[in-house]
Amino acid sequence: MLRALLLLVVVMNLGVSAWWLWHRPSLPPRWTMTDGATPSLAMVGESAAARIEAASPAEAVVEELGENPVCMTLGPIESNAELRRVMTSLTPHVGRIQYREEPATRLRGYRVFLPASGSRSQALETARGLAARGINDYYVVTAGDQQNTVSLGIFRELENAQRRQQQVAELGYQASVEARTEQGSQWWVDIAAPVGFDWAKRLPGSALTAQNVQCP
Repeated sequence: MLRALLLLVVVMNLGVSAWWLWHRPSLPPRWTMTDGATPSLAMVGESAAARIEAASPAEAVVEELGENPVCMTLGPIESNAELRRVMTSLTPHVGRIQYREEPATRLRGYRVFLPASGSRSQALETARGLAARGINDYYVVTAGDQQNTVSLGIFRELENAQRRQQQVAELGYQASVEARTEQGSQWWVDIAAPVGFDWAKRLPGSALTAQNVQCP
């Protein structure tokens, strides 16, 4: 009896080993994300980008321009988001539309500072004089192009920078105001439209300017 049970266990182990060796699990059914009648999803940014790329000088006329169309350039546009808004808003209502990118210098604010002293010790002495007169928000620049200057603040609005300049002038210090700029890009949109087309109506709240140009 014991030998029979041992033989049965050996046969069962061989059977299980054979099953694991040759068994191939069946693949789960593959499900499609949509049925054939349902369109796929697309991100808003992708759709807008595709519409911008589609708007080129060779684009087919959307509206009849007539014999004497009006051509104008709109801008400047300071961001990609605003460019997308302009292009998507105007494209269905004009005959031709295209945009162009140009380099631009952007204003980042204004820096108020005391000009560089002859040495770091002199700059520190000036800073101590400011502190003694109640001016504590300053910074002594110790390296770079502005070394040994005393920074008195960075301001977004020119009026605030000038107010700071006047404050230290009343204490006997001659501060300078310097515009801070950076290099970037801006865009212009060129359109050809029927006579009487009101672009501002299609872009409510826009700060863009329009200039009539000769149609190509």
